[in-house]
Amino acid sequence: MTALKTLALAFALAVVASGVFAKDQAMAPDNTLTPAEKAAGWKLLFDGKSTAGWRGFKTPAPDAGWKSAGALSPDPKTSKDLVTKDQFENFELSFDWKISPQGNSGVMFHVIPVGGETYESGPEYQILDNAHGEPPPEQAGGLFALYAPSMDMTKPVGQFNHARLVVDHGKVQHWLNGMKVAEYEIGSPEFKAKVAASKFKRWPQFATGKTGAIALQNHGDEVWFKNIKIKVLK
Repeated sequence: MTALKTLALAFALAVVASGVFAKDQAMAPDNTLTPAEKAAGWKLLFDGKSTAGWRGFKTPAPDAGWKSAGALSPDPKTSKDLVTKDQFENFELSFDWKISPQGNSGVMFHVIPVGGETYESGPEYQILDNAHGEPPPEQAGGLFALYAPSMDMTKPVGQFNHARLVVDHGKVQHWLNGMKVAEYEIGSPEFKAKVAASKFKRWPQFATGKTGAIALQNHGDEVWFKNIKIKVLK
């Protein structure tokens, strides 16, 4: 099979998979688990109406500025990052996000209570209105400032995007709207070289947590998160 045919087949399979996912999501109410998801071991991190299960970074209670009616959304001017009470090591995280025009946000993982901000320890799945004009390593779906997404899979600003983050013994995949857009291995020579050449070299705790919290970032722009689900991997 030629390289062109292989690429075409991969794209066709991705389109089919994306369509199946979209159909399944359309059948399930927001912020709920289907029977199949429950059977597979998925758990909700957001019940659609409260911040139960969440706290602040280094504080026991979540910041009061976060709204939780249907989607988690911060007060852009005042809210601190929202962090899960539970710690997660190897997992698959699924969530939907919507960003405001020119907006910026992110989801961090393996966040540990060291430093002044969640991103000083937790690698960040980037959330962005790509019209903001950020360089490729800072565009939506990539690992912020380190690994650029392979393609722009974002929907028009104002629409919800579906993200998946798979973390399995240091091997990480970023998915956006049915396509894998970034892949890397934490601790690999390539990863270490990229960190050493970035701003993260200032924080020796960056990406050192083998387990940690998941954080939703307030970057000063309106952003919404819903259908936040996690499955712990053995």
